[in-house]
Amino acid sequence: MYRYTPDDSDHERAHHQAVIQGADDVDGKRIGNLGELAFEQFCREYLPVEMWEWNNEEAIRRCNPESFAGHDFEVFGYEVDVKSSRDVSAFLPESLVERDPDDDIVVMVWHRDNEDSLILLGWERLETLQSKVETEAEYSGDAPAKLDHLAARPMNELLDLGPNTAHMNQKPENPFEPGDRVVKAGEDDPSVGVVVEVLPPEKNTGAFGQELNGEAVRVTFPNVLDEGPADWREYHPAILASYCDDQEIKRWTYNHENLTFAANPYVPGDRVIKPSHDDPDAAVVVERAADGTDVTVAFLNAFDDEDVWSGKLADHCEEHGINRYTYEPSELAFARRET
Repeated sequence: MYRYTPDDSDHERAHHQAVIQGADDVDGKRIGNLGELAFEQFCREYLPVEMWEWNNEEAIRRCNPESFAGHDFEVFGYEVDVKSSRDVSAFLPESLVERDPDDDIVVMVWHRDNEDSLILLGWERLETLQSKVETEAEYSGDAPAKLDHLAARPMNELLDLGPNTAHMNQKPENPFEPGDRVVKAGEDDPSVGVVVEVLPPEKNTGAFGQELNGEAVRVTFPNVLDEGPADWREYHPAILASYCDDQEIKRWTYNHENLTFAANPYVPGDRVIKPSHDDPDAAVVVERAADGTDVTVAFLNAFDDEDVWSGKLADHCEEHGINRYTYEPSELAFARRET
């Protein structure tokens, strides 16, 4: 059995995609999405990437509705469906056959009540489950409830369906996550970008279909996001890819080796605090020094109207006599916004 621990981004994507999908049971759909994420991680660590495909990968990564498919994965040419449940009785052979009799293989994923841990219990061929159901009905009679049999093969036996390959780890090597502030490495005065999407290692196609040498990271820039219809800073970083996709906001694809974390991540419009204060007031960044060494802020309680476009904040402060204060980036931290 294998354990998968979803992080905050996984939960956010799984839930938001269920909402966008218009699921009648959002909780059930979210849990199903988490089960698919768990199995995808298993495949990535143990199966050759060229021999499996996740049908819903882009939909969940970008929180878009799924196109209809009768199964979730194709592994070694087999149609595989992932079933996630807190109720172990959902994995009884009869229950599985009734729910989805048409796939080749079903993978069983159990989750805790608070969805903080998922266990890949095992897998089985549907034809084996059907045979089990028919045999029990014909020969076994009523089995004692205490002895219900969960027909499931260990997850590592899934490898036996494919070629003889060694275990491999094909998880991303790049250090970036959605929401990270980055700059292009080696530039004297680089613009601060926002990571919106990290592509899996095998999907590293760059501009004009040319393949990148490293893993691909999609980035956009705060001034581009500011031109969108909503306040992008209010969105969870995990769904920035969905927001950019929906609003056709331009993104740039970089080799992750060409990016580095921004030493000064702050840009006009960011809400910040000075953590050294016991009860810090929230401020907004109004200007960033050209060399990135200093950040100029104005405290929000000085604004009568907070609805000022980021690019106009410095002019607005000058026009209305709002006091500004300059700090080094290390003295500041991003403020949490009320949700």
